Amino acid sequence: MVRPDVGRPANTDIIELGILSVFFMRIFTAFAATVLMSCLFEGCSYAPATVKAASVKPASERRDAPDFTLKDADGKTVHLSEYRGKVVLLDFWATWCDPCRLEIPWFIDLQRKNKDRGFEVLGVSMDDEGWEVVKPFMKSVGMNYRVVIGNDETTQVYGGVDSLPSTFLIDRQGKIAAIHIGLTSRKVFEDGVEELLHAPAGIVVDRASVYRGAR
Repeated sequence: MVRPDVGRPANTDIIELGILSVFFMRIFTAFAATVLMSCLFEGCSYAPATVKAASVKPASERRDAPDFTLKDADGKTVHLSEYRGKVVLLDFWATWCDPCRLEIPWFIDLQRKNKDRGFEVLGVSMDDEGWEVVKPFMKSVGMNYRVVIGNDETTQVYGGVDSLPSTFLIDRQGKIAAIHIGLTSRKVFEDGVEELLHAPAGIVVDRASVYRGAR
């Protein structure tokens, strides 16, 4: 048993302990907030996000977007190659991913504003429960674009997709123009889509044929 200091109020130790408790609680709260914000901005995964893009890549640096065959909510087969000639925002997401849920209303708005300009959003859900959880979620948020259920094969051809959301902007020629891992600002998406929509459609003119026809 520790002898109390002579002349020291009995409740002084209790007050000091209370102050220390509040101090450490504030430190813990700040740390927890930092971790939460990190998850929010880097994506729903502890895997390192190694691929980021701040803007649309030059056409010469773009690679072909791998094709895939998946089913949509109506059971119809979807091939990415069907969208050739359109600008596509390909979004890997899940219903349990908070950053994904923040971005989805932006994609709904982009689809509504640009669907008549040759633009499509295509969502790839990575929910293990499949349509059981995806369909109710789609209805609850009013998703106005096509959604398919992804699989391991699809994620592998897109570099593994270790973090959600992972979003790919694909140009009219079917090439990946930008990759965004984790939560990205709305303006970055809007600017990228607008730039790709204004780009040439990639129609190649056979000048020799035109010349022969003129003769």
